Amino acid sequence: MSDPARPLEGLLVVSIEQAVAAPLCTVRLADAGARVIKVERPEGETARHYDSAVEGMSAYFVWLNRGKESAALDLKTQADLALLHRMVAKADILVHNLAPGAIDRLGLSAQRIAQDHPSLISAGIVGYGQDTDYAAMRAYDMLVQAESGICAVTGTPDTPSKIGVSAADIATGMNAHAAILEALLARGNTGRGSVIEIAMFDGMADWMAVPLLHYEHAGRETGRYGLAHASIYPYRPYACRDGVAIVVSIQQASEWKRFCATVLEKPALAEDARFATNALRVANRAALDAEIEPVFAAVDHEEAIRRLDAAQNAWGRASEVRDLPRHKALRRIDVQLPGGKTVTVPKPSVRAAAFETPPAVPALGADTARIRAEFAA
Repeated sequence: MSDPARPLEGLLVVSIEQAVAAPLCTVRLADAGARVIKVERPEGETARHYDSAVEGMSAYFVWLNRGKESAALDLKTQADLALLHRMVAKADILVHNLAPGAIDRLGLSAQRIAQDHPSLISAGIVGYGQDTDYAAMRAYDMLVQAESGICAVTGTPDTPSKIGVSAADIATGMNAHAAILEALLARGNTGRGSVIEIAMFDGMADWMAVPLLHYEHAGRETGRYGLAHASIYPYRPYACRDGVAIVVSIQQASEWKRFCATVLEKPALAEDARFATNALRVANRAALDAEIEPVFAAVDHEEAIRRLDAAQNAWGRASEVRDLPRHKALRRIDVQLPGGKTVTVPKPSVRAAAFETPPAVPALGADTARIRAEFAA
């Protein structure tokens, strides 16, 4: 009987990967039971060397490479390139996020895949669609955030900002993971694989759909409002008397009425013509803040939360990074490092429970010899 916690067990994934996007995709596949062979340069892939924060290893690498095998290959040599091709011939899934054109030079172009490996699912992660004028552009997370306009709607009115984590890479890895699962379902029906292109820019442009639609259909450019929402109000933090900021989110008319009556203790404010709809509250945010800010400034955060709960209004704390390790909602999994030490990372949201045995992060080339023997000519 198959293990429901390992639905991809028996599948072989070969991944020529580096940094964040492709490794995030393949760690999800490994978590679900697939065998993932990570092909690295002899000196190790990029993310191994970003930092040494976790017992001497890169935090990025520890986060994204549990449960994989590492094969350190020099694909510029004929022997290792031939080995790669033998691995791909037996694989169910190929994932790669190399520089534009590199996969073609390895003899694994879309045309060759379709011709030589018709049942293979090949997922290529690129910066920009290969049918666009940006096809040859190198792409890294912040560059794509900037190009897509994400930075234009993030930050303060005076300062555009990138999202503080690798959002373009993370979105791309998630999109690639979903596309591969869809392709596996399709292959189950047809027996045929597919060649998939996942562009980082496409993912960020999709996230920008609301600002784009506002601009094209309403002639309105979305501004930058820091921790306040651009098109829903009030949806921002308010500082309490004890210095704690509580983020308030009011999205429905009924929520607005309860907020005025119970939290602000100003029931008449709900009927004020300036604030009757969300659109009017957005347009008159400065006047509305003049009503709300003094109320929160006059109470400690516990009282603000008590009122918000009584009104059935949504709220959250504006946490710092130092607050996250102690957050009551944080769930973790154990990961084993080379050498046997165990560390914890956040539990991926797609997993119902922690692993029975902590998955291991591979040392560079830890599995090369065994893989050479397994896939020998």
